Amino acid sequence: MTDWEWDETLFAGAAPYYQQGRLPYAPGLVPRLAEVLAADGTGRLLDVGCGPGTVTLPLAPLFRETVGVDPDPGMITEATRRAATAGPAARTRWLRLRAEQLPAGLGTFDVAVFAQSFHWTDRERVARTVHGMLRPGGALVHLADLKTERRTTAGLPHPAVPYAGIADLVQRYLGPVRRAGRGLLPQGTPGGEAAVFSGAGFTGPERHVVPGGQALVRTTDDVVAWTFSMSFSAPHLFGPYRESFEADLRRLLGSASPAGRFAERVPSTEVFVWRRPRRVGSQADGTG
Repeated sequence: MTDWEWDETLFAGAAPYYQQGRLPYAPGLVPRLAEVLAADGTGRLLDVGCGPGTVTLPLAPLFRETVGVDPDPGMITEATRRAATAGPAARTRWLRLRAEQLPAGLGTFDVAVFAQSFHWTDRERVARTVHGMLRPGGALVHLADLKTERRTTAGLPHPAVPYAGIADLVQRYLGPVRRAGRGLLPQGTPGGEAAVFSGAGFTGPERHVVPGGQALVRTTDDVVAWTFSMSFSAPHLFGPYRESFEADLRRLLGSASPAGRFAERVPSTEVFVWRRPRRVGSQADGTG
């Protein structure tokens, strides 16, 4: 990812599709985080790369104040709209902001969360900045689907989503190299987060897996929304061929399931909790 540079078109047009299209996190995620973080409604949460509030809103009741930041204006608009109908709107703030613009005068937080967003940032810089924004003993939570999990569709009531066929169709329109905003990601997004967080001064991690596996029924519209919610197939990438692509996508899905129903399993969620040491150079951080 060394030659790729972020630009504001990365998720342009994807926000209206995000909540409907993306697979949910494992249903036990919020109670597990409440337990792990000892969240009792008195702290402050920062969600970096919050999207439409997918994680921010379910976690908001665990904190006194929650701040979600995202560089995409559509995501902030969607998060604000959803918060207004979700209940805890008075306890949430939404800011259009790149992670690299932090701390932005936001103050100190007890918890910072990155839900499948950290890889889009200048990781070393952002990790150091967030470390400085956390109170001593505060936690950075890194969330992602469990990549090593094999999710079988055996026994489900509808056909599987034809992800391989969708990928082939996207490549027919956009070319063989993964698109990302105005740039390309021939090697995909980077890994190695552990070294980055350790280098920024965090200790840990504590690893938790919240099990998924629940059957999930998806409609054709859901799968179309999933496709347009992804950075590599965001609506703007298709330019004047967007309607043609969607028509071909719907024909592909219709062939895979004439009834317009698909089934898959909710992925397990992998949680890594990193801590800012309470006292630098003390036994609390393992360096004393």
